[in-house]
Amino acid sequence: MTYCVGLYLNRGLVFMSDTRTNAGVDNFSTTKKMFSWDIPGDRAITIMTAGNLATTQALISILEERSKVLSERNPTILELPTMFEVARFVGATLKEVIQGGGVDGQSATSAFKASVIVGGQIKGGLPTLFLVYPEGNFIEVTEDAPFFQIGETKYGKPILVRAYDPDMSFEDAIKLMMVSFDSTIKANLSVGLPLDIQLYEVDSFALETQPRVTAQDPYFQSISAGWGDALRTALMHLPSYKRS
Repeated sequence: MTYCVGLYLNRGLVFMSDTRTNAGVDNFSTTKKMFSWDIPGDRAITIMTAGNLATTQALISILEERSKVLSERNPTILELPTMFEVARFVGATLKEVIQGGGVDGQSATSAFKASVIVGGQIKGGLPTLFLVYPEGNFIEVTEDAPFFQIGETKYGKPILVRAYDPDMSFEDAIKLMMVSFDSTIKANLSVGLPLDIQLYEVDSFALETQPRVTAQDPYFQSISAGWGDALRTALMHLPSYKRS
């Protein structure tokens, strides 16, 4: 399993993903799930993946290969004119990978399914996020749905819903997402550190990658301990339950 979050702010976009993959309770490994492409001054695109590892790795390999020699490989996410077209291209490629390139390939409901968050900005458009489904269709972020999650989403979602503010700083957004990830990590062994973090500021057309967060990271440790202590303190000050 996996946990990835793409968050839309007035200031820009924040991406965070875990790196744990597993093939059973005694077979864990670390695998990157966040990938980026950019052309300074023109575009910056980030993709996060969840689902079958072979499927997601094939998807990223195809996108990487098609972006290396632009004159020979079209279409490519480095030439598509809008983020909408990028999301549509990623969806079509994902569907192609899942189906195996033929009518006898795997279906999207099989063990080979995967989902993807696509985010970024292309010159002439606004920053945005898309959630791409295994079937190749997708939805775009809105004011009512300002973030997307993929993978093991249920443990971290309530935290994001309660505390999200579109005007929050990148620093506060990272703090909020770390609490969400810490809750998920504590509740599910298939999600784990290290964490990858990336920031995108509106109209910068440049990606800001943060240092990988490990289990020894003092800031993450303080976040993990601090919000647990805060919850216990708040619980003590709540009114006591009284039976009538």
